[in-house]
Amino acid sequence: MHGRDKDQLRTEHLLDGAYDAIRDHDLDGAAGRLEDALAVDFDCPDVLTAMKYVNFWRERERQIIGIGHAFERGQYLLDQWPIFDRFVRRIGSPSEPCLQAVRRYVFGSALASFSALLSDAEQADPQLLLRIGRCHKGLGAYDRAVRYLEAAAAERPDDAEVTAELADAYALINEVAAAKAFFREAFFLDPQRVHLEVLESQMIRALIDKVAETGLEGSELLEWLPVYGVLFGVLTVRRELRSIEYGKLKQSIYALERELREGRSQRETIEPRLINRYLWLIDHYVATGEDTGKVDEVLLKLRALNERIYRQYTN
Repeated sequence: MHGRDKDQLRTEHLLDGAYDAIRDHDLDGAAGRLEDALAVDFDCPDVLTAMKYVNFWRERERQIIGIGHAFERGQYLLDQWPIFDRFVRRIGSPSEPCLQAVRRYVFGSALASFSALLSDAEQADPQLLLRIGRCHKGLGAYDRAVRYLEAAAAERPDDAEVTAELADAYALINEVAAAKAFFREAFFLDPQRVHLEVLESQMIRALIDKVAETGLEGSELLEWLPVYGVLFGVLTVRRELRSIEYGKLKQSIYALERELREGRSQRETIEPRLINRYLWLIDHYVATGEDTGKVDEVLLKLRALNERIYRQYTN
């Protein structure tokens, strides 16, 4: 065997050992193996990338030492994941094996923190259930994630954050109809409470990317997502509203229309929220077999509010 071949095998062996150490929550051990790998092949891209990933989390691990409460430790790890995701995209050329090992380290560590609290709790806190579900989702245990998120949603049925996370988990187990229904529900409840950075399913990521291509971002993007979700044929699962829901929907439409007339709120966020409610009202009328005149009345309001969206919806 040539010397170069031996070096390559040695480097690969050390890399595999580093990935195992990361999965075992031993970042210092991983760093040691990567330093040995650099001594063998200083220019190996996978080694250099893995070292950057490990150093990122070693810095965070030092911060965790000073966090006394288990819930706060777990939350800190979850909060750092979107930051790490942006870091990975910024340095480019991601290493998938190392990313998977880091994912197991981060979400496994967070799960250990949250699970310790769950075993001590007489009655599970929905916020704790939500985070345990998020950890299982991050670990790829989607069925288990669904169970915890369903439990959280049962306690907090009107919580947009929980509902969106449950929708995401449904999408990941290929329960497409449920995913579409719950995503639409979450954005109806409160778009600003939906945390896009924690959503992983291809269904919602593709929609987010497509809407972002229009130039929308931030709070406006969140408000327009459910509208474009309908227009693009993604959030297509409809349901008949209960009488109390119908009354609340009508009240919220009147309130938003008044806000627009009086200019008391930013049109950039109020307009898409009102359009989304018009679409819900139309779906309700269709589902209940109401007279077409009621549907036409809402369509006229939609046209007056935004001609472009009206044409996209009716064509």
